[in-house]
Amino acid sequence: MEHAASTSADGGAAVRTGRGTERADTAAGPADDASEQRANRHPTDEVDDLVAAWQAERPDLDVRPMQVLSRISRLARHLDRERRSAFAAHDLESWEFDVLSALRRQGAPYELSPGALLRATLVTSGTMTNRIDRLEEAGLVRRRPDPQDKRGVLVTLTVAGAARVDAALADLLGAERALLSSLPESNRRTLADLLRTLLAPLDAE
Repeated sequence: MEHAASTSADGGAAVRTGRGTERADTAAGPADDASEQRANRHPTDEVDDLVAAWQAERPDLDVRPMQVLSRISRLARHLDRERRSAFAAHDLESWEFDVLSALRRQGAPYELSPGALLRATLVTSGTMTNRIDRLEEAGLVRRRPDPQDKRGVLVTLTVAGAARVDAALADLLGAERALLSSLPESNRRTLADLLRTLLAPLDAE
């Protein structure tokens, strides 16, 4: 029977026989093992250095929470910088986006009472009144009487306000996708689930 050797596209040896071509992989050498180890090694960051330093100085303390929470804190700073950049491109401050997006998420006619807005944005009544005033002056919201409450008002998103918040949101999501680009989709879902488990009881307090 005829036998002949050739090299396959990925470097393994292939043996041709009368019945076809059979694969005979070559054994991986030391260089291949080293490459695989580098590929499987996690990258290091400043938190690793911080944790190592505290472990050396305070071996009596369990500093493992820093592995998670210091990274969350640093990621929040990166996200805040991206948020500010996305909003500034549309002449918005972070607080303006928060109010406009709270209205936008309601669906048509995009309106809430001042009380509902302050609960959605976690600010005081005086602060919310001032913010509504400034947004109304900018033409991004308007007030109208509340038909269900003669003494109340509703804050409504204007066409200009809706266009501004929609454009800012699109830019923000692009920046957030870039922040997550090093994670495969399955890892993003896992991370989201873990963060939800961590955050839910804190939000419930």
